[in-house]
Amino acid sequence: MSLAPPPERSPAPAPAAGRPAAGISLTVGVVAAALIVVSVAARAAIAGRGYLAFDDFPLISMAERFDPTPGYLFALFNNHLMPAGQLVTWLTHHAGGFGYGPYLALIVIGQAVLSIAFYRLLVLMLEPGWSLLVPLTVFLFSPLTLEATSWWAVGINMIPMQLAMVLAVGAQVKYIRTRRPVHLLTLGLSVLLGLAFFEKAILSVALVFLLTLCLYTRGGPFRSLFTAVTRWWQSWAVLTFVSATFLLFYLSRSTSSLRKPASVDEVLTFLTQMFGHTLLPGLVGGPWAWLAAGDGAPITAPSVIARWTGVGVVLAFVAFTVWLRGAAAGRAWLLVLLYSALVAGLLGSTRLGSVFSGVAGAVPRYIADVVVVAAIAAGAALCGLRRDQPEPAAPAPRWTALSGSALAPRLLIGGLAALVLSTAFTAVRFGDQWAIKQGRDYLATARADLAGAPAGTVFMDQPVPEGVVGPLSAPYNKQSEFFAPLADGPIFVTQSRDLSVLDEAGHVRPAWVTGVAAEPGPQPGCGYRVTGSPVQVPLASGVIDYWHVVRIAYLSDRNTSATLRLGDGEVVPFDVHQGLNAMFLLAHGGGDSIELKVLDPAAGVCTDEIVVGNVVPAPAG
Repeated sequence: MSLAPPPERSPAPAPAAGRPAAGISLTVGVVAAALIVVSVAARAAIAGRGYLAFDDFPLISMAERFDPTPGYLFALFNNHLMPAGQLVTWLTHHAGGFGYGPYLALIVIGQAVLSIAFYRLLVLMLEPGWSLLVPLTVFLFSPLTLEATSWWAVGINMIPMQLAMVLAVGAQVKYIRTRRPVHLLTLGLSVLLGLAFFEKAILSVALVFLLTLCLYTRGGPFRSLFTAVTRWWQSWAVLTFVSATFLLFYLSRSTSSLRKPASVDEVLTFLTQMFGHTLLPGLVGGPWAWLAAGDGAPITAPSVIARWTGVGVVLAFVAFTVWLRGAAAGRAWLLVLLYSALVAGLLGSTRLGSVFSGVAGAVPRYIADVVVVAAIAAGAALCGLRRDQPEPAAPAPRWTALSGSALAPRLLIGGLAALVLSTAFTAVRFGDQWAIKQGRDYLATARADLAGAPAGTVFMDQPVPEGVVGPLSAPYNKQSEFFAPLADGPIFVTQSRDLSVLDEAGHVRPAWVTGVAAEPGPQPGCGYRVTGSPVQVPLASGVIDYWHVVRIAYLSDRNTSATLRLGDGEVVPFDVHQGLNAMFLLAHGGGDSIELKVLDPAAGVCTDEIVVGNVVPAPAG
């Protein structure tokens, strides 16, 4: 798309008929405030149907385990550097416990602050009038940001990043107009705000540069680039210092997430998903259909007709704004294209070639920041940039003719109504998926059963269901970590005569062990007689060298002590009780045999039932 300059405009003696008068700004502000309230309330209602999910639980477990020291705050979480996010999670957990309410409240407050800041940015940048409501509505109601306003682990990253983008752009616009150094300070601090919560906020630096290049320069590509670099070099000096300092610190602590795509087809599929399935339909209220993704937020799944409808509506709006404002609108849409290309490159280089590549382009949170840029560009293309000359310039002739007709308000109201209805339909269907929470149900069931369990109920630590916290979050997928924030959580042991287990639904049930059994013993009616000398019990097959649970049922003529060793593993001592009993033991080792030894040479212990494996609920009956 050409970077040709927009047409020169000459002063006009008076506003054309139908052009919004200066006094209309108050009315527009009232309507904007109403839209913000409706948007925040609707998002709160949708988010409130769900609960904490997946990464939320490890974040809270970490907040329970650690003090807010630099070592904890600056530790990487899934390779993300988010010290401010860790601190906010720590404070929220220690103030509000293991409930969803405090986290939801912070998300709602953050979205309200972000919405107000975005409207203020539109007022700062764009010509006043009713058309301001178009980019505001696009931003407030876009379904592409529903994850950020529902899911804590996403919102604590994305909402501050979006706010940093808005504040940084505002600071740069103010600096362009006034050249006051205070705005350079605000620019640097805005970027640092985003980086404190999410390393991806480094893209706000690219946004500031691209926005300045596309919207605040004139001429062809080289002239515009030269102007942007030389005229506002102070901004780039500040941003370069902030970026370089952060990247040196982050890269010294992180591991590389770069991957190589498996094929060209994988890249094309990703780009088709990102733009055709997610971004373009999402900007006009889509995708209208979602695909469940477990406890996490659903991913986009528009039909073929819906995809082409979204693409067609966006292209029609782009064509309309280019007809309306010419090259000025073209430069605004070029901004979106360039920023989206950056996001696509970053996302493709870190997600393609992995198990997630097949759906990478259908995950809205990956491109939620593009919504900010698209809404700004829509405003610049439709409304035009604000002019601060003593005498206001006349609008472009086509805009004058259109705004002077009765068709303009009808188009505006009809378009906004269609957009809100479209997003409402998509948001409700998102909420239906978000309301299904295995983690919430598992936690609630476990707490209820634990409260009614008899005293002395104990468990062995094992992973929670993968639908609650996945294995990639180890060790925070362990029950001991998951339930650690609970004051009345389960008690975990490494051996017990009477062991319980939490099943997939969270119910407390008697424990059993399934796995590799011992070979039948040689002595009829006894199996293996264990005395003061070590006895080797062969297993039906070998087991790997790792942690295993061993269940040994035995008959003893007295109380004594014994030891067990799995292969060449560690020796595990345990108590032997008179009579017919069973013992569950956690042992580390591997091989095809178990060594047993009773410490009292006079004791007689028989066993013919030994199983090495995993703890499971005991069979019914």
